[in-house]
Amino acid sequence: MDEEEGQARLHVRWLGRIGYRDAWRLQQDLAAKRADGDIPDQLLLLEHDPVLTLGRYADETHIRVAPEVLAARGIEAIRVERGGDVTYHGPGQLVAYPILALSRHGLLVKPLVRALEEALIATCAAHGVSADRRAGHPGCWIDPGGRDPRKIGALGIRVQRGVSFHGIALNVTTDLRDYDLIDPCGLPGVTSTSIARELGRADQPPTTESVAAAAVIFARALAAMLNVTLEQDAASTGPEHPERWHTPPLSGVA
Repeated sequence: MDEEEGQARLHVRWLGRIGYRDAWRLQQDLAAKRADGDIPDQLLLLEHDPVLTLGRYADETHIRVAPEVLAARGIEAIRVERGGDVTYHGPGQLVAYPILALSRHGLLVKPLVRALEEALIATCAAHGVSADRRAGHPGCWIDPGGRDPRKIGALGIRVQRGVSFHGIALNVTTDLRDYDLIDPCGLPGVTSTSIARELGRADQPPTTESVAAAAVIFARALAAMLNVTLEQDAASTGPEHPERWHTPPLSGVA
């Protein structure tokens, strides 16, 4: 395996915009193969069609509208095996699913969560947005200790047979009105925000291009946190400039 030949490698795939169930099945397949030692670590980077997902112990009452309202808008609510509560995914949002054999990195769950949070914070910083973690509330926040804490990134993972899957979601150019459907992460009254909104561009429409650009920054930041080298997987569909994946792990994000 790559890990035995030198510095560990993380195979990164940009999948573009993809339906949630398709990505979910892919995660489960890759996680099983990783647990069997058939493939190296993977990082899936993508954007979803609008969907609500609930963690395995999530409270359905944190969906604030009736099922028929969701159906009329073509939004499915899906319960999955990750931790965390209810989360929205949709256009303009970066989703990253790290499929890692934790023992190969000497990682436990809490350090992995911290690495993911640090990569979220670094991605925001690279866009000129100051973010941080919030004690007791996994993810990424703006002004977490202030009067108006705003959630910009969600986090929920699952570890099975020593392999992580599920991951993070970062609002880049997301239409934040869709968050009116839920109590994000089970927190009534929480304000959801995006990189675009924090930069004063709340009316900027969601774009896959903005997500792809953030994906490169996030992948490089996570690679730095894990001390691994990124390698574009042959199954990746992009992004437009794939050579960007091959930049060595960074001590910071330029």
